[in-house]
Amino acid sequence: MTRLGFDFGQGRLDTSLHPFSTGVRGDQRITTRYREGDFVDALFATAHESGHASYETGRPAAFDGLPLGAARNMSIHESQSLLFEKHLMLSRAFLGATLADVHECLPDTRSIDADTLWRGATRVAPSFIRTESDEIGYPLHVMLRHDIESALVNGEMEADDVPQAWESGMRAAFGLSVGDAHGKGCLQDIHWTEGAFGYFPSYTLGAVNAAQLMGALRERHPDWHERLATGDTRFARDWLGERVWSRGSLLESQALMAEASGTGTDAAHLIAHLEARYLDERD
Repeated sequence: MTRLGFDFGQGRLDTSLHPFSTGVRGDQRITTRYREGDFVDALFATAHESGHASYETGRPAAFDGLPLGAARNMSIHESQSLLFEKHLMLSRAFLGATLADVHECLPDTRSIDADTLWRGATRVAPSFIRTESDEIGYPLHVMLRHDIESALVNGEMEADDVPQAWESGMRAAFGLSVGDAHGKGCLQDIHWTEGAFGYFPSYTLGAVNAAQLMGALRERHPDWHERLATGDTRFARDWLGERVWSRGSLLESQALMAEASGTGTDAAHLIAHLEARYLDERD
């Protein structure tokens, strides 16, 4: 978190069952989770929440308490967390820069070099759990949830039909069968329980916006790779602070994206990112 620019004088890190970020200016609270069998999960969850907290910290102080000072929307919010997680933390360069920290905290990992860590972190495999899925599978999880909740909201499906719809969707997208294990199926997310219908697409929209903003950031700083290789993220924070965080809700989301990257939200940037990383094996 320190390497990513988090100020522990204005916030803290704790643990919870599911990572989240909350707080107010000057008091940003982040939680993460730890799994004994996979230390990488905590690294990327913490980076993700650091992105959320950074956006909140960077909002325009002059408009605190006013609508203009609020975050634009959750698709922009998720773009910041995913940019931190998938484009900064998951870059080969930055992983290499932080590897010494990992080795110091976890001596058993000293046999793992940066390339091995990166390849393990970018492994693609079907997953029952949305929050544990890779960049390729994640949008498929979102599509499944969106299709089900759209049918529910439009009166085309009853709640009792959700488990079977989920089973069909998982088989079609991943070749996996949930069966009666609904804890790793339709009951795994808190969103529907708390009434957050329509939220899931913000994750994929956030991924699209993150890839697009990272592309613009790279154009502005062609030495981005060399900087990340030294552990420097200040240049990225400064650019995001100027182009996104400090704008609050002064602009509509598409105007914000156009001002920052040159165009409104365009999924071609995410597709190009996925092709580069998972077909060409480059960032």
